[in-house]
Amino acid sequence: MSFKKIILITGATRGIGYETAVKAAKKSWTLILNGRDEKRLQEIKEELESLYDTTVHILSYDVCDIDAIKKAFMWIKKNVGQLDAVVNNAGILDDALLGMVNEKQVSNTLAVNTEAVIYHMQYASRLMMKQKSGSIVNVSSIIGRVGNAGQTVYGASKAAVIGATYSAAKELAPYNIRVNAVAPGFIETDMTKQLSQEKYEQRLSEIKMGRIGTAEEVANVILFLASDYSSYVTGQVIGVDGGMVI
Repeated sequence: MSFKKIILITGATRGIGYETAVKAAKKSWTLILNGRDEKRLQEIKEELESLYDTTVHILSYDVCDIDAIKKAFMWIKKNVGQLDAVVNNAGILDDALLGMVNEKQVSNTLAVNTEAVIYHMQYASRLMMKQKSGSIVNVSSIIGRVGNAGQTVYGASKAAVIGATYSAAKELAPYNIRVNAVAPGFIETDMTKQLSQEKYEQRLSEIKMGRIGTAEEVANVILFLASDYSSYVTGQVIGVDGGMVI
């Protein structure tokens, strides 16, 4: 088993993606970080390389751009030559009651939250199949499992990630490529900070452990799934929600 990995993380500039990058850097893994904010990615590269025994590559592109995804994986193949893990973390949240949902919200949410995951799995699996090894971790949501009022589009996009995870896991298992997902609950991120105090307290009351989760706690589970510690785990969706019931 090799405990030092080369990992690609999408949406790595903040929240769960950033914390996953920090956790991987602490393990001396080689990081390939994606995001649209190239300046922020450069800052993270400098920060992590100065603190930890790690090498950080940055690939700034929009995960909705299929051609850019293809070019990114061509770059990885040519310049890094190996890919052990992919974390499909990039996502957006655009809430609206069903009666107010518009075409733009649907297309944008599905493009980022679902289609990008599928295309990244497609290109990653092509590299991993040649290696006969790899781990793909998709970030879904508790909303994709149990739904929530006002989040029909978001819930649909995250439920689709779960379905894609199950199917890809069955398809890729013969190549020793594992595919799993995490389903975070109420986590302290930029998304949750936008909630009103009333809505925040309501969400908190639904959590059996009585507190909000942290991005670091989600990152811990992601790193477990990306590492050799989960070498016989595939086709699973692990909730990271503190016993949340919606």
